[in-house]
Amino acid sequence: MFPRFAIIEPNVLTGLGLQNILEDIIPMAEIKQLQTFEEVLGLKTEDFVHFFVSSRIYFEHTQFFRQQAAKSIVLVNGDMAISGVKTINVCQSEKDLVRDILALNRSKHGPHGSMPIPHHVAMHPQKSPDMILSPREIEVAVLLSKGCINKEVADRLDISLATAISHRKNIMDKLHARSLADVIVYVVMNGLADVSEL
Repeated sequence: MFPRFAIIEPNVLTGLGLQNILEDIIPMAEIKQLQTFEEVLGLKTEDFVHFFVSSRIYFEHTQFFRQQAAKSIVLVNGDMAISGVKTINVCQSEKDLVRDILALNRSKHGPHGSMPIPHHVAMHPQKSPDMILSPREIEVAVLLSKGCINKEVADRLDISLATAISHRKNIMDKLHARSLADVIVYVVMNGLADVSEL
């Protein structure tokens, strides 16, 4: 059975953006988009691994989501903290959002343990990470994941800017990555860097 997630967010664009990111990180997940709390009441909550819920809906129905505390992740605007509740800031870059979702995976929360994030992004089970990317490409991928721009990568590795750009293109091609977020997922899921370093 595929893991199921619900995004409970009245803002359609926010919900679709989060859905696209989750589908990149967890391609086999089933993600249900909901815009109102009333739609949640029609769900069998035990079938869902997590509820990504807007802060407004969370605060309007706190009692319900407190009962689902291990599954509930509140979508906040900014670095707002809610005591005893997992939150994700939706007003940040895609890279930072992916990093925060991966950090939730590392926290080992809830009865289901960690979020079921697979080794994906062109990862083949019989291959180790260094067989997909060359050692130099791994170095470049890690630096890109840490937020370095091409020039910084070139300077740190003492290579030309053209070489750094070429490595970046090769990495994106080899991993079938659509964005830097895919590279970050690959780096973290293969233990090439810890999420706390990014």
